Amino acid sequence: MIDLKQLRENPDQFLARLNQRGDYNEPVQQVLALDQQQRSLEVNRSQLQARSNEIGKLVGQKMKSGAQPEDAEIQTLREEGNQIKAQLSELEPQEKELKVALEAILLTIPNLPSQTAPLGKSEAENVEIKRWGDEYIPTTTDLLPHWEIGEKLGILNFERSVKIAQSRFVTLIGAGAALERALIRFMLDRQVAAGYTEISPPFLVNTTSLTASGQLPKFAEESFKCDRDDLWLLPTAEVAINSLHRDEVLEAEALPLHYCAYTPCFRREAGSYGRDTRGLIRLHQFDKVELFKFVHPDTSEPEHEQLLNDAEAILQALKLPYRVIELCTGDLGFSASKTYDIEVWLPSAGKYREISSCSNCRDFQARRGNLRFKEAGKKGTQFLHTLNGSGLAVGRTMAALLENYQQPDGTIRVPEALEAYLGRSIL
Repeated sequence: MIDLKQLRENPDQFLARLNQRGDYNEPVQQVLALDQQQRSLEVNRSQLQARSNEIGKLVGQKMKSGAQPEDAEIQTLREEGNQIKAQLSELEPQEKELKVALEAILLTIPNLPSQTAPLGKSEAENVEIKRWGDEYIPTTTDLLPHWEIGEKLGILNFERSVKIAQSRFVTLIGAGAALERALIRFMLDRQVAAGYTEISPPFLVNTTSLTASGQLPKFAEESFKCDRDDLWLLPTAEVAINSLHRDEVLEAEALPLHYCAYTPCFRREAGSYGRDTRGLIRLHQFDKVELFKFVHPDTSEPEHEQLLNDAEAILQALKLPYRVIELCTGDLGFSASKTYDIEVWLPSAGKYREISSCSNCRDFQARRGNLRFKEAGKKGTQFLHTLNGSGLAVGRTMAALLENYQQPDGTIRVPEALEAYLGRSIL
């Protein structure tokens, strides 16, 4: 959630930065108007409450001095007190209504883009930072797309998945299931060795958790909800880990906290129909290893760079060519202030495709989840910073392996780093 105090104190500067994402003039003006109304009501209520307290003291003092309850002065004071109580009883529901209306709009306003994020309106203006592994790009031009080679090898089946569920699901068979499991173990082992603490969170999350991470209310149509319960299928482990310490005050000495988690992820992919309808790129259910950090604000920028390095290390170990791009302001995710995308090379498409998105959300999610920290010897608390990234999307990693490691005889060579996990060198 945005910092309302920052908006209130510098509305023009705040709006200028926010509008680097798009046009947010209307909701910001609504917030400012509601905020002014709420603050006016608070001032009025405080003044009335102070006068009510004053009347109570005056009545008590006069009664002690011998005044009688039926005396005119006492009656006048009590009548004024009753009028104030009636006014206060009217103000309270008005304040609540304003608070609800204000919060509803605040929840729809995205994070401010980082001042170092490239300016731009769409993904066409994202900036390439680097490329790695050009020497590993296959020189063969007649490589099969991963879904074809996977079906030929009998390790992927999409048609039978339609019978079980519907389109955009996959059933992994034999070596396909083993490859997925090997990749998950490999990714987790690497990240634990890099200093992350592995957790296994619930795969169902409540509305508060989705709201705290920024998925609700904006992305309600993207998520699968259990109608009989206040539970949703997990769209990403980011949601669960972000709420791991929700409504807590952590000690500064405990920071940073680095977590990694494997989970299945579930998304409707609303609005993406007709895109990536075949293969493992855009499914309703997919596996992912997530990296997540709770950090001190002073260290969030170097922590972001290291998060990116930790995700890149997986692709480097697997010798999969990739590039890193920095998202422009117009292409940033809702909760992100600064984002690096890692895109792996897919020969069948002849281009790089996203396999990880590493974002610094700064204090945006912490405000929504009321997550603070306290420094020894200092008064008060501060909101900490949260960072997240895929380390990596498992299905897309499988797709990249099947395409980049194809052999002339139609088999798939297993990357050396995975051989011990899979127990074989050829699929």
